[in-house]
Amino acid sequence: MSINHIVTPLDSAYLDSKEQYVFYHKMVDFALKELIVSAQRENLCTHQELIFFKQYADLLLYSIEAMRVKYMYDEEENMKVDLTESGFPNYLEFRYLFNDLSLKENYVNKLKDVSELQEEFLDTLLRKKEPIKKSRLFQAASIVYYTSVEQKFIFNRFVQGKIIKAPGNSAAEFMTSWSFFDVGCNRPFICYMYFDFEGTNIETYKTQIYEVLKNTADREMNLDVMAYGIDRKLKDIKPKHIKRIDLGPFHNVFAKDENQITHAILKSIAEKVVPLESYALSLSVDEVFSGSEFSEGGYFSKQILQKWNDPIHKSYVLAPHRIIQLLYSKTPEIMNGLAKPPIQIADLEISKV
Repeated sequence: MSINHIVTPLDSAYLDSKEQYVFYHKMVDFALKELIVSAQRENLCTHQELIFFKQYADLLLYSIEAMRVKYMYDEEENMKVDLTESGFPNYLEFRYLFNDLSLKENYVNKLKDVSELQEEFLDTLLRKKEPIKKSRLFQAASIVYYTSVEQKFIFNRFVQGKIIKAPGNSAAEFMTSWSFFDVGCNRPFICYMYFDFEGTNIETYKTQIYEVLKNTADREMNLDVMAYGIDRKLKDIKPKHIKRIDLGPFHNVFAKDENQITHAILKSIAEKVVPLESYALSLSVDEVFSGSEFSEGGYFSKQILQKWNDPIHKSYVLAPHRIIQLLYSKTPEIMNGLAKPPIQIADLEISKV
């Protein structure tokens, strides 16, 4: 089937056909892989940050691939692409995957034997010369899904990274990372924190650090507010530098938001100025550094806290050359306000799905 046969009405957020699932998955997979390459090439992350960045991106890619397999031939359920400034699957889709795989053993025991299904498919295709029914294809997809997808690799609402020694040129002795999927804007975020430790044993304090990060830094907020919350709840920790990367919005034909870049691309697709697979990816990097210290509380409850400098915000846009030209024409204010000129990434070409 030609991609021109794919219909994505602007008032719909559902992917409701095999062609749409394959098409959307190829777009997200391609864009995220281009992002990983660009993050390294454009020095958006340090070497160590990039290692963590790739790990979180891989979880995201793994989860979206699992969604593709899960919904491919399911006639009762449809995957939802978020309506806010996101372009990614709705957070509930990740939650459904995680919960569904908790009951994996119950489903696996009810699935038809693989060899039996293979013989049936061969008989239908070779002897009867008939197409395989969608219900049977759904059974086959379910077997692949429940026997190959691992719950531990699904991108969850909060994913905690390990605490390690920070690289030699860092602002502090230790660093850690975490990622979260903000339910409000339905976008993934990746965070890094560089900190000093004033206790006796970091190993015995790790659980407390992880718990505070999960409860305090699991949603989009002003970065200095996040930093203060972490600092206040962890008395033996002195955060020195916190960095947050906002992945998105992912501007593509399936996005339904009010973002100017999304609308410029959608309008150009509708006017056949650019192909259906045209895309762009916005990226924001926020950082905040500790400037000095101050004390808070009374004589018996005094705590030394960090005084944070003003947060630093940088916006980036990644897009193929043709889309960069388009955006300079349609959204010059946004392009001129970026931290650096738009980062060129490869064109995506999909002739058939």
